[in-house]
Amino acid sequence: MAITNSGYYGLTLAKQFAKTVALDMGAVTTYVALVSDGYTPNFDTHDFHADLTNEIANGDGYTTGGAALAATPAWTVGAPAAGQIAFDSADPAWATSTITDAMAAVLYITTGASATDQLLMLSDFGTAVSTANGTLTVTVDGDGWVYFDYVP
Repeated sequence: MAITNSGYYGLTLAKQFAKTVALDMGAVTTYVALVSDGYTPNFDTHDFHADLTNEIANGDGYTTGGAALAATPAWTVGAPAAGQIAFDSADPAWATSTITDAMAAVLYITTGASATDQLLMLSDFGTAVSTANGTLTVTVDGDGWVYFDYVP
């Protein structure tokens, strides 16, 4: 198995802290793409959608590039608890889809070009999931896609 854990893409995080790229995740279009276990994420060197390999094939209810997160995603201070900040959205879903062996969801911010679309994070499903003319729903954790403790 190539995907063994979830994580935040470090180069994108560094760019956000250094303000070398404007990545207001609540004000731009955030997408979620699905990848199979053939993708080997490198959280230290991958930073653009073009770095993804083994994205689920276009067709049968899935479009290459994934789908925009519905219901404006947002950062919430004090969630899931005091001293934390969470990024959350509605659960993305692909209705009437036939998807084989999706292993992870990858969040990214689109600029309109795969070579500049910034990868944000990967959420490992733990086991591959498939649909046969059904709905594949990525259930976002109750605490959001990701949250950070900002109080030691």
